[in-house]
Amino acid sequence: MKKIAILQSNYIPWKGYFDMIAAVDEFILYDDMQYTKRDWRNRNLIKTPQGPQWLTVPVKVKGRYDQTIRETEIDGTDWAQVHWKALIRNYPRAQHFDEIAKLFEPLYMRREYTHLSVLNREFIEAVCAYLGITTTISNSWDYDLADGKTERLADLCLQAGGAEYISGPAAKDYIEEQHFAKRGIKLTWFDYSGYAEYPQLWGEFTHGVSILDLLFNCGKDAPRYMRYVRS
Repeated sequence: MKKIAILQSNYIPWKGYFDMIAAVDEFILYDDMQYTKRDWRNRNLIKTPQGPQWLTVPVKVKGRYDQTIRETEIDGTDWAQVHWKALIRNYPRAQHFDEIAKLFEPLYMRREYTHLSVLNREFIEAVCAYLGITTTISNSWDYDLADGKTERLADLCLQAGGAEYISGPAAKDYIEEQHFAKRGIKLTWFDYSGYAEYPQLWGEFTHGVSILDLLFNCGKDAPRYMRYVRS
């Protein structure tokens, strides 16, 4: 019973994003969707002594953001050095800093990216490899895209051979469940609640930060604080 999830790519996403990847057999990056400003597509949070801090990848936008995530280009290269300096400034006291820094330094300092989708996928795949997540990751443009918001998701799932579609809870506001039912696809809502706290630097515990925070602090023990990733 093949399980499918379909989500837009995010920049260094939080742990729940990777739990969803680990919970399915195929994870489709839905970057044919419109790029949205002040969202998770090109930014995420890390912890600092002064509180949560945004790391934002600058992008080129057209007019009223009339472009897909796939089409969105990165604006310049300086951001990579800025982000890397922020990480090495705020996480050197983390228990697994050296191990994780060795993994991500080349991605920041020895690579150049022109498009946001490519950047996001490369970082997502690097985290999956470290955590041992073997889920197939594909792109929405690997498939034919049907019309209609929910119809397109259901059809993508069907083309991928899925018998069950795992959706984030926020989609309850717009998903029309009958489109999955008439295709014989089970619709399941993913649950992000109940995460255990892990050893974290800098004050009050915060769940909704980048997965890098968990990796710097816990290394290979990270799956202990996740729900679907197995060590």
